[in-house]
Amino acid sequence: MGSNDNNLIMLTLYIIGVSYVFNQMVESIDDQVQIEFNKASVEEQLKGQNLQDKIGISFSLKTMYTIEDPKELSIGIENKSQDIAIYVDWDNSAFEEFDGASRRVIRKSPDVTRDLAVPQIPSLIVPGKTLRETVASESVFQLDKESGIYKANLPIANIIKLKSGSGGQKKQYSEFSNRKRNFEFSLDLVLRIAETNLGIAPGSKAPPLCFVKCPFTVKKLSWTYALPWNRRR
Repeated sequence: MGSNDNNLIMLTLYIIGVSYVFNQMVESIDDQVQIEFNKASVEEQLKGQNLQDKIGISFSLKTMYTIEDPKELSIGIENKSQDIAIYVDWDNSAFEEFDGASRRVIRKSPDVTRDLAVPQIPSLIVPGKTLRETVASESVFQLDKESGIYKANLPIANIIKLKSGSGGQKKQYSEFSNRKRNFEFSLDLVLRIAETNLGIAPGSKAPPLCFVKCPFTVKKLSWTYALPWNRRR
């Protein structure tokens, strides 16, 4: 066998190897999505209520998720003020899901969840402090029959359910998979603002409400995102 034949074999093996790695990268990103938080919209809402110097809202998001995640969101609510108390009214807050449904917000606690209907106590944020919580939509929880505990098993943006839905839903899923459309959902927070020397006393008049819609956009990632120089961005 001559040197030219050896070179041809090596070149063929090299091409096969590169093709395999390329296909693996494409498959690895095939069901990956990106979730973007529209922080500018939240800041504009707070400014419109003259609360931009008193309240800050942020979320801890990964650069990408599988289409079956996330099942919960990590939120940070900062009290930037020196003289007000902020109460997060979980029971009156809601997730506006991408399919138009409005679902109750569940604040996850260290205790096991055996009953989703239990009233949730508002969370207090004192001046200069930040509340960090994990929240989910009521729709993501499913009852584990063996343990009797509700667990977050479904994604907050349950887009994958469209795949086996009606004709129109399948069309939406196909458009999403081909990156021809995005989906949106929001976490609608209800906050109560009170002076620190008053708080919420039994029988007292409820403090003023602050409503903040936290919008998110779900995008299907292109396979090119799997390229090493793109993943480092």
